[in-house]
Amino acid sequence: MSSQLETSGSRVGGASLNSDAAISVRGISKSFGDVHALIDVDLDVARGTVLGLLGPNGAGKTTLVRILATLLQPDSGSAQVAGVDVLRRAAELRERIGLAGQYAAVDENLTGLENLAMVGRLYGSSRAAAKARGQELLQQFDLVDAADRPVKTYSGGMRRRLDLAAALVAKPPVLFLDEPTTGLDPRSRLDLWDVIETLVSEGATVLLTTQYLDEADRLADRIAVIDHGRVIAEGTSDELKDRVGGERLEVHLEDSSQGDAAVEALAPMCAEEPATSDGLVRIGVRQRGGAIIEAVRRLDQAGVGVDDIALRRPTLDDVFLALTGHAAEEEGSE
Repeated sequence: MSSQLETSGSRVGGASLNSDAAISVRGISKSFGDVHALIDVDLDVARGTVLGLLGPNGAGKTTLVRILATLLQPDSGSAQVAGVDVLRRAAELRERIGLAGQYAAVDENLTGLENLAMVGRLYGSSRAAAKARGQELLQQFDLVDAADRPVKTYSGGMRRRLDLAAALVAKPPVLFLDEPTTGLDPRSRLDLWDVIETLVSEGATVLLTTQYLDEADRLADRIAVIDHGRVIAEGTSDELKDRVGGERLEVHLEDSSQGDAAVEALAPMCAEEPATSDGLVRIGVRQRGGAIIEAVRRLDQAGVGVDDIALRRPTLDDVFLALTGHAAEEEGSE
């Protein structure tokens, strides 16, 4: 797929890696036996932005992150992260990236501060410098009160914040966040979103994988939709929504048995086949102006009772369903 960033840099299989981008991927493929996890993936992530990699479990998101984080070798293709070739200079790249996944990779028997100081020491910092950096991150992630408690006493949200803090010990310019809010309660998810937005405002580049459409809508500057190993669409949230079409009219019926009658009455307004389920009728309308008034009039003439009616813009749920034929949260394996 084409990128809106100007390309320059090394040539890979006829395509150029983008040396201006924080992350540039060309023709990455990976198979596990007969399973094609990734198929000719091309992506660019501009510096200081968030790219949301959106798709169901098993789509290939984690496989791509593991390749870019030097944890897995691709079968073909090439990639560059933070100006470093992923395949040829893996050891150097590991000093420039941070990785946090859906499962907190921290030692439960150590305290929060001990975990962060240990990571700092592994990066070569002195004991005093590692401890100072750990205290700084605990302050940033609102974990000061729990600094001296064993991590096994932390809540899920606290562990996830500590894991993200550990990924930032070396102040990496590029972060890979692989479904970081999976399993968190709503309050913890919002807290983590705030942290990610702060990091980006300070100049970090983030590749965020998620199956949560609201998360991609909130955090991502651009979104790439991946399904069955292929990137099938890419753009801003608004650009992707525009691909689906115009406004959506949602009608909640007083009597769910009148669904067919409602569809027949509203059919002349539709830009596509109406959908009805459990007393809710959804239609894409040809034009926004006067749509609600016309719909109410048509339903009244047909004797169809309306409990509620609203006009709304397509969501990323609509986008994903239109592109793939299934919901983003559909289960799979990866």
